[in-house]
Parts: sequence; C-alpha cells; structure tokens
Amino acid sequence: MLKRRFLNFKLSLVLVVFFLPAFFITSAFDLQAKTAAVQQATRSCLWTVNSQSNKIYLLGSLHLLKPNAYPLAAAVEKAYADSRVIIFETDIAALQTPGVQAKLLELGIYPAEQNLLQNLDGNTRQQLEKKMSEIGLPLEQFSRFKPWFVALTLTTLELQRMGYNPNYGIDVYFFNKASADGKEIGFLEPAAFQINLLGNMVEQDQYDFLSQTLNDLEVVNELAGDLVKSWKDGDADKLHELLSKSFKDYPHLHDRLLIQRNKNWAEQIEDALRKNKNVLFVVGAGHLVGPESVVDLLKKKGYQVKQQ
Repeated sequence: MLKRRFLNFKLSLVLVVFFLPAFFITSAFDLQAKTAAVQQATRSCLWTVNSQSNKIYLLGSLHLLKPNAYPLAAAVEKAYADSRVIIFETDIAALQTPGVQAKLLELGIYPAEQNLLQNLDGNTRQQLEKKMSEIGLPLEQFSRFKPWFVALTLTTLELQRMGYNPNYGIDVYFFNKASADGKEIGFLEPAAFQINLLGNMVEQDQYDFLSQTLNDLEVVNELAGDLVKSWKDGDADKLHELLSKSFKDYPHLHDRLLIQRNKNWAEQIEDALRKNKNVLFVVGAGHLVGPESVVDLLKKKGYQVKQQ
C-alpha cells in the first residue's frame, strides 16, 4: 500500500521540495550546518562533466530538509571546494526584496471582487476547511489567495510541521557558504521568472492542482521520508519514477517547469564548459534525473556525465 501511494504522490510536494525555492524561502540566511555524524551514502545527487579547460559539477538540491541532512556527502563538499563559481537557479537574496514580494502577491491574490471560495466544489471546500483547522488557520484568511498559491502554501506549512525547513535547503546552505567565502555567484534565471511559472497557470488547472494537493497531504507523513531517502542515496531512477508519476496528469506543467527550463540550462552549462573556471551548479534534483533532464541533454550532446 505504501509503495503504491508513494508512486502516485502528485505534484505539490514535488514542486516545493524539488523545483520552486522562489515562493517560500523565508529565512534570514543564517543557516549553520550541523556537524553530527550521519551515515553517508555511496552515491549522491551529484554529477560531473569534464572539458579540456575545466570541470562542471551538477548538484541536485532539495529546497526543504531537516537538520539531520547535514553534514553532506564528502563528494558534495569537495565539489564546492573545487569550484570557483557557484551558480543557483535564481538569486535567493533577491527573493526577499520588496519588488519581488509585491510581484508574488500580485500573481497570488484575487482582485477585490473575486475570491477562492466562489468556484470550490463542496468536497474540496470540506477538505480545505479540515486542513486549515489542523494547521490552526481560518479559511477566510486564505480566501483572497488563488488556488496555486494556497496549494503550495499548504504543502510548505505541512512539511514545516513535520520538521522540514527551507533554512536547511541545499541551495540556501550553499548560497550562505558561497557568500561567506567570497566565491563568485551566478544565477540561471531571474527571480521574477520563477514566480511567473505557477502564477500564470490557467484557473481550472489551479483548482485541479489544489484539489490534488489536498488529497496528497493526507499521506504526506508516509511519503516525505522516502522521497528524501532517495535523494540521499543518489537513487536517480527512484527520483525519476516519482517525478514521472507526479507529472502524469500535468503535461503542460511538466513541459513548462522542467523540459523548457532544462534545455535553457543545458545551453548555459555548455557555455560554462568553454571557460577556465570550475563551476558548481545547484538546481532542483528533479532537473537532473530521467529523460530530457539536464544530465540527459548533455549526454545527447556528447559530453561524458558521471554520477558521483
């Protein structure tokens, strides 16, 4: 039963953990890595690509983790130490600026004459009221927010209730570390681009997304640990299996959130391979596994990409 539920776990948890740090990273970037010993996996979500002039590292990130995810695998820390440039999906610090926050609210909130409850079917509203009660928030407090925003907010809040925190996300950890160490930092996408990814979903897709999210949250306690374990073990096949199931009912989102971005990122990584600096790219782990992933696209271009 658990295996079947795991494979059918849909989009919301996957988006928050794998893809979208832009919406809910709320820390002041004061993460201190934990030093308690943890069992290290023999592989990790880290790939290397060599050129004649440099080495590129591709690190799959989870955007919310628990403190016991640290310390990271030795190969991951070595990749960081060996890299002069660290490149992230987007500028994490910029996400906290007033302009970006205003844009987030602009895309996530209804005009004054509309609200979330107008088009909710009875079953979805009942589920939403139940979940809000569990969290301790009145439904009316969220009535002005659009379904996509509510879905991702609920998923993030539920994960945080379970101890997962954006402060311990891999991208935040290395952003802090690179900033403190004075390393060169770059970004694959502007912050505004990431906000637009879900903010411009058509309304019916948003309501479907919210309904599915509420179903997913019924079993999130059983599933989140297995998802993180697959990442820790560097089990690329398991991660791809999860993602392919998660996006089965969302082909347009799959293309928008993964495929088109992967193609753009592969080109940027290829550009980096022509330079003389070692570079570590830190991106959502889902972008690095399975067909049409960044790793797959680079292999198709003839590069030797090896998992560490």
